[in-house]
Amino acid sequence: MNINISTKLDDAMDVIKNGGIVITKTDTIYGILANALDKEAVEKIYVIKGREKDKPFIILIPNAKFLKKFKVKENPQAEKILNLKGITVIFDVNDPNNELEYLHRGTKALAFRIPDDPEFLSFLNKLDTPIVAPSANPSGLTPAEDIHKAIEYFKDKVDLYIDRGRSNTNIPSTIVKVENSKIKILRQGSKQIDLYQ
Repeated sequence: MNINISTKLDDAMDVIKNGGIVITKTDTIYGILANALDKEAVEKIYVIKGREKDKPFIILIPNAKFLKKFKVKENPQAEKILNLKGITVIFDVNDPNNELEYLHRGTKALAFRIPDDPEFLSFLNKLDTPIVAPSANPSGLTPAEDIHKAIEYFKDKVDLYIDRGRSNTNIPSTIVKVENSKIKILRQGSKQIDLYQ
């Protein structure tokens, strides 16, 4: 069994750009990372996680300019919350030809987060590619809190593991949607959104 482990986040760049799968700690918990613009890589994560095919993944981006790549409908208030970092925000997408169906899974909406972790954000800026990053666990099991648990779960199904220490939390991000100027909390997670209303 060939398992590749590193402690350098930058080692993930070539792997992700070449369609590979990486597990490392994001700004919240350990996640399974792949290029969000690579349909094959995204589908691979559904297979190794055993995730229901109708559940979309959150997309991590370094800044709000990346929203343009995903045909999102303009929503200045939602964008403002996104720019606070660390909060996942859902945007409706205009995708009449279903080119992005592999990401929105028929929901015509996508969730984005700008990570609230300087090292991880710097990595995303250098990578210059949006990534999907669902939690590092097979569906139904507890998210991995460290690299050892992630390896136990996924063994050699992943191209690279990056050890960034133990996860500080096992709480995922807060998810919100802005509709008719109202903020709806869909999942209360690691950040309190009511502080920003």
